[in-house]
Amino acid sequence: MQKIVITSDEENQRLDRFLKKYLRAAPLSLIYRIIRKDVKVNGRRAAIDTVLKGGDEIDLFLDDVRLEGLLREHRTVKAAKRFKVIYEDDNILIVSKPVGLLTHGDEKEKRNTLANQVLGYLLENGCYDPAAARSFTPSPVNRLDRNTTGLVIFGKNPKAIRDLNNMIRHKGAVDKYYLTVVKGMLNAERSLQDRILKDEALNRVTVLPTDAAEGRLSETKVRPVRALKGYTLVEVHLVTGRSHQIRAHLAEAGYPVIGDRKYGNAADNKRISQRFGLNSQFLHACRIEINAGRESLEYLTGMRFECALPENFANIVDALADAENENKSLKNEQVQTDKRKGTYE
Repeated sequence: MQKIVITSDEENQRLDRFLKKYLRAAPLSLIYRIIRKDVKVNGRRAAIDTVLKGGDEIDLFLDDVRLEGLLREHRTVKAAKRFKVIYEDDNILIVSKPVGLLTHGDEKEKRNTLANQVLGYLLENGCYDPAAARSFTPSPVNRLDRNTTGLVIFGKNPKAIRDLNNMIRHKGAVDKYYLTVVKGMLNAERSLQDRILKDEALNRVTVLPTDAAEGRLSETKVRPVRALKGYTLVEVHLVTGRSHQIRAHLAEAGYPVIGDRKYGNAADNKRISQRFGLNSQFLHACRIEINAGRESLEYLTGMRFECALPENFANIVDALADAENENKSLKNEQVQTDKRKGTYE
């Protein structure tokens, strides 16, 4: 038998969720069986949804050999580290995620993910000890789609995770900004406010009016940064954080993100793909501003973290900008010719 005393870092979790983290090698179905037959909380049988409190005692009635197998430590990811460290201290790690890498695993890819690569990095550097951490695993507090690049924040200890989540939940405490190229000429700042309804089965969202009965209120602020030939480089301030919000909002407003196969313009995406080899959305989480750090992370107040566009994205912007400059130059030459001929009005 093993006795586990719940600490303040581990409280307010359901019993089944705590044990799933603690018995790392056990599938959820086995966790449920163990709770029914081999677990007592404070000397009594407990339901799977029992919420644990600091000081609670969990008795695990498992033999040492079986327990050792279920306590197996994390296996490090064999894939090469693909992320770039932007900032790190004792509490948080901010990294830049490349295109094509999932933040978390899904039914098709469970091992080679950003979360697992970061875990391997922290294990290698001695910043994380699974045995000492028991049920805690460093994890991200924001998520990017597989083909969206840029900044992801990880909490390195339970207190940092709680404080980061608290900051993100409070409007204005953390501001997240993105860069994207959209089809069309956006000439002024826009605030896009609608309701977004997600179809989980299709993994697709629908943009609805603000007075619709369904969907969640969503707000996206868009500012033009650079005029391109037929396109605009824009900065997006994500006020709310709904799934696919930026891509769906911009497409609904008539400015689809280039390369976006789900919400973008198919004909334009084909042209962009043929010209630049871009086969996924041009969307980059470029900046995070901490306006109000809380509790253990108060020291972050006023800090901002940035990462530049990936090289292929920057090359696309430069090529489209050169085309725009060439177009302006040709227009100026034509104006001067017309003036000399006396035909310019």
